[in-house]
Amino acid sequence: MRIDIKLAELKQVYFLGIGGIGMSALARWFLQNGFPVAGYDKTESPLTKTLVEEGMNIHYSDDVSLIPSICLENPAACLFIYTPAIPADHIEKNFLITAGITLWKRSQILGWMTEQIPTLAVAGTHGKTTTSSLLTHLLVHANKNVTAFLGGITQNYGTNFIPNKGQENIVSVVEADEYDRSFLTLHPQAAVVTSTDADHLDIYGAAEQVLESFQLFVDQIKPGGFFIQNAGLTLQGPAGSKTFGIDQGDYQAQNIRIENHRMVFDMVYPGGRITDIPMRIPGFHNIENALAAAALAMYHGLTPEEVKDGIASFKGVKRRFEYHVETAEHVFIDDYAHHPTEISACLKSVKALYPNEKLVAIFQPHLFSRTRDFLTEFGESLAIADEIYLLDIYPARELPIPGIDSNLLLEKIPSQNKQVISKTAFIERMKLEKPKLLVTMGAGDIDLLLNDLKMAVTS
Repeated sequence: MRIDIKLAELKQVYFLGIGGIGMSALARWFLQNGFPVAGYDKTESPLTKTLVEEGMNIHYSDDVSLIPSICLENPAACLFIYTPAIPADHIEKNFLITAGITLWKRSQILGWMTEQIPTLAVAGTHGKTTTSSLLTHLLVHANKNVTAFLGGITQNYGTNFIPNKGQENIVSVVEADEYDRSFLTLHPQAAVVTSTDADHLDIYGAAEQVLESFQLFVDQIKPGGFFIQNAGLTLQGPAGSKTFGIDQGDYQAQNIRIENHRMVFDMVYPGGRITDIPMRIPGFHNIENALAAAALAMYHGLTPEEVKDGIASFKGVKRRFEYHVETAEHVFIDDYAHHPTEISACLKSVKALYPNEKLVAIFQPHLFSRTRDFLTEFGESLAIADEIYLLDIYPARELPIPGIDSNLLLEKIPSQNKQVISKTAFIERMKLEKPKLLVTMGAGDIDLLLNDLKMAVTS
């Protein structure tokens, strides 16, 4: 269905699931552009509190009477946007559908925006949040007029949304999400695919369907556009497509070394070389992310000097290899890793930065289906840690699957120092052990432990 939004007639925007990281970025765009914004979310969070402070009206009860009255009295003057994470039995959602009111997915609205504004899109089962955030920073740092919709809170700007300044020469940066095939609504001018590993198999069913969906995304790049992918991928892009990778591809990272627990590298690109690029965000995977962001930034006109300065000043994204403690006595890193490939990349990078330290890690599995589908792979990646702890599986949008739990995953980890543990018991153990090197990983609510763990390690 084609979206025809008449902004001049729009009086209210209403979000079902406004507290999600992607939904909140979209809500901020509408608010910044002068439209009243209201919404529902299941629970109050630091992010929803910030949205309220910015001027949005948010409620946390699934109650039709709390929908703004103008939206019920004059639906044509209201734009309704929802996230697929809203459950099927949601009262407000079903009321609106029964009333014949059109609800749009967040991805559909983003697709509409990419038709209005030249867009640089970042896709991939891993790395898209860091890559899109770094790309945004490169553009902002080079004084480009950019609006960005990100899947994480950038450390440089403290937000997941960057507003454009004026209406001239705008470029948008969009994190293209493969979940629920959302990215197939986008029509970017240029795009990158960082990875196409099997994931979201509860949606896709098989790895082949994941790959097919990414190819369909690439096919939607506008004629004459630019495409770059990880050198290990085989997607068919438009003429002139490029690749990136460590010691391979059209955009290469070479001469990687570690200086004072930080990574430095040279970037070789078509026609030149940028030497001695320092990374404030660690990890071999983040070097690849930097290559991808640099390629899109240079496509948009940034100079090699602007790229180098931008990468050097990028502080990262919250919950993406984020340092919470970094002293001579203790290092505590938190990461959003929730897929075996991400876990492996995180732990291998920590090992490379701190090769002589015992690595203690705790992981909260995310989704019963993902745990079931990648049991062996999870076990192998978690075994990189010297001592590994597992929390119970975070269910998110799923009901439990009989027989699938953290004890089953524990059996698949080929190491001796492993244990399933509760959150409270883990904090108490860390108070006693005070490890020199600690890593927390997961996409559920493990981040609620961060302050307590920081105190446990350092006090």
